[in-house]
Amino acid sequence: MDKLKRVLSGRDTEEPSGLAEVIDATSLSWGTRVKGFIACFALGCLFSFLGSCLLWVPKKNLLLFAVFYTLGNITSIGSTLFLMGPMKQLKRMFDPTRLIATVVMLLCLVLTLCSAFWWHKEGLALLFCILQFFALAWYSISFIPYARDAVKKCVSVCLS
Repeated sequence: MDKLKRVLSGRDTEEPSGLAEVIDATSLSWGTRVKGFIACFALGCLFSFLGSCLLWVPKKNLLLFAVFYTLGNITSIGSTLFLMGPMKQLKRMFDPTRLIATVVMLLCLVLTLCSAFWWHKEGLALLFCILQFFALAWYSISFIPYARDAVKKCVSVCLS
């Protein structure tokens, strides 16, 4: 309604750019954001669960698992865009404290799909899925203060 008022009053005569549309997309109410987050996260969990179930299908099992597991992770990560907004999420993802975790996680997502679709190496796809799991876990705990330090301490105690 506000946009219509701006156009009718002559203050907004040009088409909004792609960036303006992205910024406007973050003007959702908090309730709508939470619903979007829950829906995307549930869809991501469903994709991951479906991928795990498809692991037992004969012939293309590892390929289907890798694709659906990766789709589930991408959808789950995308769900947080509803809570923070796309620009804030991207800024936080590439923050210096979590830059390496983000790059490794995104690289594992891409390499999983490459090994499944282009290279046709099921073993490599499974390896990248495992690495994807650890990279996503490390990325996720980077949002919790001092969580990575605690995990490093636990691992060093367990390995000693």
